[in-house]
Amino acid sequence: MSVNRILNHGKKSLAYQIFYRAVKNIQQKTETNPLSILYQTIRGVTPDITVKARHVGRSTHQVPIELGSTKGKALDIRWLLEASRKRPVDAAKESGDAIRKKEKTHRMAEANRAFAHFL
Repeated sequence: MSVNRILNHGKKSLAYQIFYRAVKNIQQKTETNPLSILYQTIRGVTPDITVKARHVGRSTHQVPIELGSTKGKALDIRWLLEASRKRPVDAAKESGDAIRKKEKTHRMAEANRAFAHFL
């Protein structure tokens, strides 16, 4: 999923090169298994719940819904790549743009918990 998200203009071999170079950099900087760090980062950023707009009568409510693992990972990878394009990935250190986005999503879902019965 990561390689397909990196993909730009159908150049998959270039996306693989970028991915492997990033994994190599992680290994050199941390001197541990880079895949375990990548999995830890993905688990840390994956949202459990999100909000979806529902029209009830004349008003629109943000209804919290639980995410499946596939949709959660897709959002996670998208957020990580978006954050890493702005600056190097800080998600492994529990900081950065992707972590803030997850926390913002969870706060919004918690604030709109009263509308959960509209599902």
